[in-house]
This record gives sequence, C-alpha cells and structure tokens, in this order.
Amino acid sequence: MTDAAVGAETGETRSGQADRAARFLSLHGGPDPLLMPNPWDPGSARLLDWLGFEALATTSSGFASTLGRLDGSVSREEALAHAASIVAATDRPVSADLENCFADDPAGVAATIRLAIGTGLAGCSVEDFGRRPDARIYDAGLAAERVAAAAEAAHAGPVHFVLTARAENLIRGRPDLADTIARLQAYQEAGADVLFAPGLQDLEQVRQVVASVDRPVNVLAGLGGPTVAELGQAGVRRISVGGAFAFAALAGVVDAARELRDQGTYGFRQRSQVGLAAAREAFAETGEAGS
Repeated sequence: MTDAAVGAETGETRSGQADRAARFLSLHGGPDPLLMPNPWDPGSARLLDWLGFEALATTSSGFASTLGRLDGSVSREEALAHAASIVAATDRPVSADLENCFADDPAGVAATIRLAIGTGLAGCSVEDFGRRPDARIYDAGLAAERVAAAAEAAHAGPVHFVLTARAENLIRGRPDLADTIARLQAYQEAGADVLFAPGLQDLEQVRQVVASVDRPVNVLAGLGGPTVAELGQAGVRRISVGGAFAFAALAGVVDAARELRDQGTYGFRQRSQVGLAAAREAFAETGEAGS
C-alpha cells in the first residue's frame, strides 16, 4: 500500500474509521477486560464477529502459517494487505500485529503507522524487538523514541489510531520484570494508548505491572495462566490470544488427517459438523458454505 492510497480515502470512510477507533479505545474502559481474539484470515474474522467479540486483532504468527511460513517472515506489504482483508471482513474495530513495524529507526516506524491507518484499521502494535538475523531488544532509549514516533503518526490526523506498545523481553530470553516495567512506563510517556508485555503470566507480576502504569494493560492468554476473571480483578483491561486460535485450528486438521491416514476412519466428520453449522450461520450474507 502506498502513501497515495492512504490519501485516497473518502471523508466518509475516514469518519467511520474514526468511530471504530474511538469505540475500540472506549472498550478498554469497560467493567470487564476486553476479550480480543486474533483471526488469521477473513473467514475466521467473520466467525469471531458472529460469535459476538467486540474487537479483533490480527496475528503475525497465525497469518504467516497461512502462507506456510513461520512468524517473522512476512513483509510489511503482505502484513498490511492482510490487515486490510480482515478490516473488510467485519464491522468490528481491528488492531494489527505489525511486529516491530518493519523498521528499526523511528522514521520507518512512523511510515508504517501512516500506511496502517490507510488500511482502515482502528489500531496496531509496535514491538521493541528487531527482525534482522541479529535480532535483539532495542536499547531502551531507541525503543522509547520509536514509540514516540509511532504515537505522533498515530494521533496526528482525524483518526485517533490506538497504539499498543509491546515490551518483548519476557519472551526473548530476558525475564527482567523491572526492565519490563521501566520500558512500559517509558512507552506510556511516549504516547502509547495501551501497554503489552507478552509472557506476563504470574498473577502477582501482572498486578505489579498494572499498578506501575496509567494506561490499559493487555495480557496474552497463556496455558495455565490466570483466568479472565482473575486478570480482570488484577486490573487487566484487555486479553488477546495471539496465534493460539490459528494453531488450535491447525491442530484439528492434524488430528483429522492422522485419523484418515493411520486409522482409515472418519470420526473427524462429526466434529466438522460443528464448524460447518457455524460457517453456514456466520457466512450467510456471502453465500452458504458447502458440505
């Protein structure tokens, strides 16, 4: 997507986007945490919309899997086109997982944010971990500058684009909670709307993070981690699932394929009826799913 494409939007389209972005931000102030699942294609987005989730977010790992790739191997152009396809599939606010915004320098981050706004998204995230072969956590000063540049671009126009700043060290071999908190505080001061530290699972640590910042905190749902109710009581305002739903779907394919290959039976057909029934209802406006 080019800068020209960003400028080609109509006022009506931008107004609708501004409404979705405002609604997205307001959803972080409800009585319970915003449950924000991560679709991996337009069909899963429509399904999650039909199930009643109020906001959605893309998943870099889930999208990469649809291309037969691992996380971190998608280009900026591919990620933005994918985000646009998710936006087109639903009226819900959509936030995009844009990894490190495909740039190490603040100017490059800001350029990605401007392009992301042009897709109709309500928001996106920016990580403090690089994508190059020698990928590393950015120096704290540079990381804050990158968030400041992203926030300036996100909030400069008629759409208050909701910026989520991610501190990645807990999942990148640097389990230093003090550093995580310091980074999130710096990102808050740099203008981030929401703060996120993937890998934060211990409930007491969650409480420490929430108490240390004045912005809504997102927690990634983890196996064996605190429940939605527990996270809500700890002050968490948003819960996402990352690529978990996408890989749960792939696990279903693996189980069905192994049954067919190894047992020669078709028990998977019973489970598939649940998905077929859901698809027929969720996709009714675009034509009934086949059998």
